[in-house]
Amino acid sequence: MWNRTGFYTLFLKEWIRFWKVAVQTVLAPVLTAMLYLLVFAHSLSSQVEVFPGVAYVSFLIPGLAMMSVLQNAFANSSSSLMQSKMQGNIVFVLLPPLSHLEFFAAYLLAAMGRGLTVGLGMFLITLCFVPMPLSHPVWAIVFAVGGSGVMGALGVVAGIQSEKVDELSVFTNFIILPLTFLAGVFYSIHSLPPFWQKISYLNPIFYMIDGFRYGFFGVGDVSPWLSLGIVSVVFVAISLFALWLIKSGYKLRY
Repeated sequence: MWNRTGFYTLFLKEWIRFWKVAVQTVLAPVLTAMLYLLVFAHSLSSQVEVFPGVAYVSFLIPGLAMMSVLQNAFANSSSSLMQSKMQGNIVFVLLPPLSHLEFFAAYLLAAMGRGLTVGLGMFLITLCFVPMPLSHPVWAIVFAVGGSGVMGALGVVAGIQSEKVDELSVFTNFIILPLTFLAGVFYSIHSLPPFWQKISYLNPIFYMIDGFRYGFFGVGDVSPWLSLGIVSVVFVAISLFALWLIKSGYKLRY
């Protein structure tokens, strides 16, 4: 039976946790994305046209917004679990009668909430300066939710695996950042040599960003249905692995 009170309490705890330091968890990532937009748009806007009729600054905005969603969804769940383990208060989360599914869902939804909040904030600010089309809003919403779900689930895995800041930094610096920056945020993969195009197709984050961008312009590097299928498979696989880790108590129960 679903423990709604326990699930809601843990979710609310995680939701309030990142809002209490909103300057760090929401405002700072939005500012970082805006600086990326300012630098790249100023230096390349007159020289690059990725899609016909789409200005480079317009092309950048969905990619940067989605990058913010993904990175912050991952950061929320991973840092929360890792810090709870370091401080020893993870026991207060494990003692209540919460199932592994309720435990996972609370951390996942809070992580998705933070990621979507940062991405929406960045997008709304850019609308004050650059008008953006929205050809297929449903696709944009689907990929924003799906992408944040994948990275929130991956953050749960990373948080369980990591026992100190250095271990979590390995995930962030050697997995999340490279995959994100090489996923077509700043370019179309069709501009790459054939070898690097094939490598890009192995990057699941590419499909999240390309599908999200399709929602704005109605054009992408691959079919949105293919992107949706890959994102769905990745989400299910990572979620099942995270649920197994939680159920087994791996690095949670000592």
